[in-house]
Amino acid sequence: MSLSLEPAQLAAFAAASVVLVGMPGPNTIYITTRSLAHGTRAGVVSVLGVETGTAVYAAATALGLSALIAASPAAFTAIRYLGAAYLVLLAVRELRRRHRAEGPTAAVPARLGRVYCDGLLMNLLNPKVALFFLAFLPQFLTRGTTGAAARAEVLALGLVTVLVALVVDLAYAVVAGALGRRLRAARASHPGRRPARGALPVAGVYLAIAAAAATGAGG
Repeated sequence: MSLSLEPAQLAAFAAASVVLVGMPGPNTIYITTRSLAHGTRAGVVSVLGVETGTAVYAAATALGLSALIAASPAAFTAIRYLGAAYLVLLAVRELRRRHRAEGPTAAVPARLGRVYCDGLLMNLLNPKVALFFLAFLPQFLTRGTTGAAARAEVLALGLVTVLVALVVDLAYAVVAGALGRRLRAARASHPGRRPARGALPVAGVYLAIAAAAATGAGG
């Protein structure tokens, strides 16, 4: 099946996606804190998990499942708070792991399989992604396209979203990983400093406040 999307449509969508994906949010905070605390490798695996979740949302949108979730206020609110609770749980787990770590100069080890699954589940519980595919993406579909052709366009634009998000989020991971190495080197001279320990709790509070504010606004 040939797509009716024009190159100009794809370019405009990609440019707009860069702006939206690049704005700090739960995903970027999560990826940044993972990279700071565990190094670039863990940050990259976090990105892969997060963007697998994005791909799942793209497929769900093409099948109409995301619209069903968004149409149910109770389901959408539940996702908001489950996402907030899950990120707070990751914050608590991170603090416990760092308390058990030996030596202030080494990166805290993390199982990459768990890091991937954490990123996947966190993004699946991120209502911002569902809103992106339901409210933003349809604006770039070819007018009058329905049925299988519309689903194909959604999948194509979803693929563009995943690729854009991979590039942007990998940049966050690499930069944060480099900063984390510098912080650990500085901590070797000042063992009392632990600047990365509070990052995940901050992320959990951020998502909890965002969820409460959106729900309170009736969104």
